[in-house]
Amino acid sequence: MENKHIFACGDHALDFAATLRARRSSRIEMLATPAHLDAWYTESGLVDSVTPSTAVGLEEARAVREAVYRLVTDRRENALYDKAAVAVVNDAARRPTAQPQLTPPGRRTTATPQQALSAVARRAVELLGGPQSLLLKECGNPECTCVYVDRSRGARRQWCGMDFCGNRFKAAAYRARKKGTPVAVGTR
Repeated sequence: MENKHIFACGDHALDFAATLRARRSSRIEMLATPAHLDAWYTESGLVDSVTPSTAVGLEEARAVREAVYRLVTDRRENALYDKAAVAVVNDAARRPTAQPQLTPPGRRTTATPQQALSAVARRAVELLGGPQSLLLKECGNPECTCVYVDRSRGARRQWCGMDFCGNRFKAAAYRARKKGTPVAVGTR
């Protein structure tokens, strides 16, 4: 199965929240099946392998994803955290997480879906409860709803990633300059 998960946000919790793309328009679901969820867990590097997820596990993961996105939005808007979202994330974070094991080829982490989800929730707690939460920005592409950690010099980063939104906007701006038409860049 070929997946196109994006890991440009600078934190696994934000990358997980970004698995529902274009939230304000077409809403592209990247976790369409339990297998897509399992692929995200391994592609992210949080775990090396995961036992297969179920439909129930997928729904739970989506609920945690939406809670993380709600809390990230609250933090960016300097609003009080949504109590229901806090409860969802904290519940997932309390669960046991997978422990790495030393094997002959090296370090390996095998997890259940709940253990992998717990790792994502713990990342969200660390991010939102720490100093990096002050560096959260939403992508400048009006169609993109990815939130990223802006660690750039002078906090001048505009895009979730140059390979994704940045290059598209720069190419569109170049074409517009050639035609003499202005291109609007979102500011959030």
